[in-house]
Order: sequence, then structure tokens, then C-alpha cells
Amino acid sequence: MITQSKKSFVNYSKEGNPTLRLSSVEIILLGRWKGLSNALLTLHKNQFFMAKYNEERFKSETYMLLEGVVEMEVSGYRRVVEIGEVIDASSYKETVSFYGETEATFLMKIDAEAYEEHFFEMQMLQKEAEEIESLDGYTYHHCDRIKNYTIEVWKHLDMPGDTQSLIVLRWGAYFHDVGKRMVPIEILNKPGKLTAEEWKIMKTHTTEGAKIMREHSVEWLKDAAHIVEQHHERHDGKGYPYGLKGNEISLEAAIVSVVDAFDAMTTDRPYKKAYPIKEAVDELKAGKGTQFNPKVVDAFIEILESKQFKWK
Repeated sequence: MITQSKKSFVNYSKEGNPTLRLSSVEIILLGRWKGLSNALLTLHKNQFFMAKYNEERFKSETYMLLEGVVEMEVSGYRRVVEIGEVIDASSYKETVSFYGETEATFLMKIDAEAYEEHFFEMQMLQKEAEEIESLDGYTYHHCDRIKNYTIEVWKHLDMPGDTQSLIVLRWGAYFHDVGKRMVPIEILNKPGKLTAEEWKIMKTHTTEGAKIMREHSVEWLKDAAHIVEQHHERHDGKGYPYGLKGNEISLEAAIVSVVDAFDAMTTDRPYKKAYPIKEAVDELKAGKGTQFNPKVVDAFIEILESKQFKWK
């Protein structure tokens, strides 16, 4: 059993082990052995996770596939992982991505002290995500899709894949709408068109969300506040809250802007029916250089094409 210095952050499974449940993976800490945390990592079908070795934080980080069908990708090369095969993240300078063709389970071994601190921080953030789900189920599932595809676009653009950059990107994308916690539910889910005053309130979710991130007890989450704050800025400077344009908008926020808009178009809401995928793609193309960063639109469409336009 793991010594728990942050008990308030721990959710317990029936076996009594600290457990982290995310949409893509579930991680159960089993215990420590020779300074390493041993954990069972379950990768859900049609989901993925990434490993990027950071020698400044970890001395060891390995994943042994116990069951299931998984493909791993490194620098564009993709192959099937064999049952019993051990993937040593320290052997790769690049990010290693794992894709679950079926439900799959890994035995993960990683430096205990640094990893467990991060694990319990993630538990706290997951609790906050569940609060968003209880407020508005659409927002929860929407945020999850935005997170997954934002990371895919970031990788496709061959941007830095260091651990901290990916963590900040993941949670900045996931919590891009966290400020909607401050918007009255009757405005958030209004079936008709918003009034001018209601729209003014709705737009505050960007600055309110950034404030939540900057005041968060998880120190590194502050670095993701700009993503939350800028994800409704437009490439032509006509967005909000500050009217930033072009390269004044961070690439992370520009990616979230594209993926967020696409997901909004292709999802049923109280006030509208979902667009067909191809029609939403046409809307993205029409918005290149005005609403959206052109290179982000191109990268995202290339990803959709590679997935035969199957949006999930």
C-alpha cells in the first residue's frame, strides 16, 4: 500500500489502492518497489496516451503490455506492441504514443516520488472535471474531445513534445471552458438566441476561466491560463476578450479555437442541430485566415482525412 501524504486527493478502489479515472485511461497505484511506483494502466478502446521521458524528473519509466491490442507510434512510425513487451520511454528522445485497438492493460513502473505527486494533483483536477460534468454533461464530453484532438494537432505540427508542454497543453485544452462554471445554467443551456446582455455574460467565461487557472493550487496549471483566455480570439483580430490577431494568439489557443469550433458545429445543442462532418469541414476552410489560423486548419483537416472523417 502506498504512503499517502495527500489523502484528501485520493479516490479508493474496492481494493483500497489510489485510483485515477480519466476518459482515456485508468491508473491504479499498486505500491512501491526500490523507489519505483508500480501501477496498472488500463487504456480504453479507441483512446490513446503519450509518454515523453524527462530525465530531470524520472530515472526510470517503463510500460509492459499485459493484455489487449495496442499500437505505438514514434516519429510517424507505427507498429503493434507484443504482449509482454516492455517499452522503455528513456530509450526514445521523441514522444511515444500508444493507441488502444481494444481495451488494454499495462504494468507501469516509474520513479515514485515525482510521479505520485503528479498523480494526486491529477486526481484533484479530475474531481474538478467531474464538477463540470455535473453542471453540464455536454461541456464535460466536449472538453474531453477538445483535449484529445488538440494534442493530435500539436503533434501533427511537430511542436515540442516535452512532458511539461504536453501536460500544460492537455489541461489547458481540457479546461478551456472551465469559466462556464461562472455562467448561469439558464444562459449556458438556453434553447433560443442569447440577448446582448446574456452574450456579454457568456463571453466572460474566457477571463473567468483564466482567473480560475491562475489562482489554482496546482502551480503548473497557471501556465495553461493563456489557452483558456485566448481560445475565442480570432486570427483577424475580431475575437474576444482582447481582440488579439495573428501571432499575438498562442498556437495552443489557436488549435483549441479550431477544434472547439468544429466540435460545436458537429454536436447537437439545445439551440441547434449538428452539422454533417463535411459541412463543418467546409466551414473551417471558409474561416481560414479570418476566424482561424490557416496552418492549424490545414493540420486538423489532414488529421480528419487520415481518420476517414470519423469524429469521436
